[in-house]
Amino acid sequence: MATTPPPPAEILGTLGDFTSRENWDKFFALRGTGDNFEWYAEWPNLRSPLLALLGDRGAAGEADAGAGAAAPEILVPACGSSALSERLYDAGFRRITNVDFSRVVVADMLRRHARARPEMRWRVMDMTDMQFADGSFDVILDKGGLDALMEPGAGTKLGTKYLNEAKRVLKSGGKFVCLTLAESHVLGLLLSEFRFGWDMSIQAIASESSKKSAFQTFMVVMVKGKMGVVQTIKSSLDQSAEYCNMKQENAVIRALGNENIIRESYSSGVDVLLSLRDLQLGAIGDLKVIVPGRRRQFILGEPETSLYCYKAVLLDAKKQTETFVYHCGVFIVPKARAQEWLFASEEGQWHVVESAKAARLVMVFLDSRHANINMDIIKKDLSPLIKDLEPGNPEEEAPIPFMMAGDGVKQRDVLEEATSEITGPMVVEDVVYENADGDQGSMPEKMFRRLVFGRSSGLVQSEALLIRDPHSDETDKKNKNASATSKKRRNQKKGSKNSLRIDHSFLGSSYHSSIISGLSLVASALSASSASGEKVSTTVIGLGAGCFPMFLRGCLPFVDIEVVELDPLVAELAKKYFGFSVDEQLKVHLGDGIKFVEDSVAANHSASNGSARNSIKILVIDVDSSHLSSGLSCPPENFVEDPFLQKAKELLSEGGLFIINLVSRSSSVREMVVSRLKVVFEHLYSLQLEEDINEVLFASPSERYLDINNLDAAVAKLKDLLKFPVDVESDIKKLQRLR
Repeated sequence: MATTPPPPAEILGTLGDFTSRENWDKFFALRGTGDNFEWYAEWPNLRSPLLALLGDRGAAGEADAGAGAAAPEILVPACGSSALSERLYDAGFRRITNVDFSRVVVADMLRRHARARPEMRWRVMDMTDMQFADGSFDVILDKGGLDALMEPGAGTKLGTKYLNEAKRVLKSGGKFVCLTLAESHVLGLLLSEFRFGWDMSIQAIASESSKKSAFQTFMVVMVKGKMGVVQTIKSSLDQSAEYCNMKQENAVIRALGNENIIRESYSSGVDVLLSLRDLQLGAIGDLKVIVPGRRRQFILGEPETSLYCYKAVLLDAKKQTETFVYHCGVFIVPKARAQEWLFASEEGQWHVVESAKAARLVMVFLDSRHANINMDIIKKDLSPLIKDLEPGNPEEEAPIPFMMAGDGVKQRDVLEEATSEITGPMVVEDVVYENADGDQGSMPEKMFRRLVFGRSSGLVQSEALLIRDPHSDETDKKNKNASATSKKRRNQKKGSKNSLRIDHSFLGSSYHSSIISGLSLVASALSASSASGEKVSTTVIGLGAGCFPMFLRGCLPFVDIEVVELDPLVAELAKKYFGFSVDEQLKVHLGDGIKFVEDSVAANHSASNGSARNSIKILVIDVDSSHLSSGLSCPPENFVEDPFLQKAKELLSEGGLFIINLVSRSSSVREMVVSRLKVVFEHLYSLQLEEDINEVLFASPSERYLDINNLDAAVAKLKDLLKFPVDVESDIKKLQRLR
């Protein structure tokens, strides 16, 4: 006999945390026994789609067991007190196992169904850690279980753990059926976790008009297929149809559209840069198995799982022999050596694999984010990530060895260590790299001066080439002739750095070269300005060591440059150590870059009184973020939010270029930035650097000034304008149109 439950408000008040076993025990105890509870989607609405999905195998399986037709093994995780299992049982599906971590509800359900439905099984079990053998079930039927684990503030850890268990206990060809409200964070996890090797479909569950809910229930079905295969999602959703929550429905339709674009890119044969999670999900097949000759580039590390992010390449030796010393090894390549043939080319990488004598080698490429980081910290950060890439059974294998090509810096001389309230600790240093060539007159090796930001994990913010100053050489010669004592000779040697100066015709950062090359997009307008004597207004947000604006001033003399720098100490170091100077063509404003752009827009409106402005403008955002937890290293997030993007569009008036140096740890964050730019700007281009994680984005509000129909001619025009050499052709080959 059913007990009378307390008022609904009192019952629901017990569920402050949907992931708490104690809360659920209290919830079911308060509800009493002998009563069913459905959060959403009751049997009359579920009957047709579920039976159509499961077919008549339940009833036929029991009747025709001797004929070889096996009844499906069905698992219902987080069963609660729902009537779903008993309805399926009564429809002929006898082999149903129900699990829930609440002892209270399992005891009640067992008492209610032991006699009426003797073949149905009930287990007290945590669905994120199930005690079933691999491949135990044909069908997993989840009704609200994943939704309960995925409270908006709880993150994805429990949800991911549960889905991993569900995949494990499901047979090949089996179906994972998820009845869900498809909130964005839940749907996002489902779409990514079942991207590789699963046939996925989705439909809306109809609701009776008399019982119209505030939320729409969806049935998402994932069929376990061949690992590595990517298929687009089949959807019966229709924007023109009537649903109980159109806003919710349209959000799901948009999410499916975006996901199918991603899936199509994976299945098109394009070499998409994968993440470690993609590999774990089967994007390139079973990681536990060595596939001779398999090679794949990917990103190792995520903000939630590691201190740093790394570009990496997985290589399975072409010939599998018994002479391997290691079943899996790691080879770390420092930034200074990343462009050497041995590490940059596919052929060279196979040579490294052969010499390393490893069945599987993971090459990890360090870049500017890892400068000045102790190698022991790097190895400690990498170790758990590499564990997920081990073939075979890791518990039975030897420890994974770390090999390295050398740290790349042969000589380091710290000139100044400074700390700012805005930027934090900074270091100015002169370095000589191990593979530096000596082609600077009497200087035996190339020397570089670097500005390093400590707040961004030792980010090398700027790097400049040092060369001999011929004027200083004359002074040095006179001093040397006048020196008669060894003490003076020692002083002369000590002061020899005074004879070096910054080469402002050299760009140490490849993304700066890409910015210059991207100006090909407006080469005709630049050429016209140069010919007419009209100055091109160029705003650069972020000074750094001043290397880029100094190069720009010398390379394109017809540009007027205004640099905005928030930190006065950064500007001081740029002048003191990097030869940065201002004049009529190049000015510096100390202050906030966003406010500067807003003020510039207001000044333009006042000056023009609303009339159209015909001059081309260029706006460059080249500033790093002090908040790396968002996954966006450059620029700070407020530079890619709609209010600033709209102001940038206004500043460019009817034409010009808005250029962003984008560095993101997260592919989803990168997609978010790109989608925001697409909303604001009519034209968007991307130039992805192969050797770095930098991506340079070029946006424009209109076709005006854009040379988009004949880039070859535009490249030639730009090269005629440049006073310093830049490999424009190579960069432009990597230019992609995003909109």
